[in-house]
Amino acid sequence: MKPVAFIVALAGLALLPGCAEFPELDDSVPEALERAAYPRLVPVEPLIEGAREVQIEDDTEARIAARVAALRARAARLRARDVD
Repeated sequence: MKPVAFIVALAGLALLPGCAEFPELDDSVPEALERAAYPRLVPVEPLIEGAREVQIEDDTEARIAARVAALRARAARLRARDVD
């Protein structure tokens, strides 16, 4: 294929998504959320300091594995329940 034809074909493919019709998103937001107050902004420094205090210890892996096992057992119990 000649370079000019390749570039024209590539440009045509690049412009093709511009022809798509997108759904109206204005109606998807409930009116109550449109009137809601903006979230309160907080300084990021306390969050960073809190993250610095977290330390990985010798038993961290065992605690995470135990938590994973407990969550999996809970999920199995919830799946086994009848939801009538």
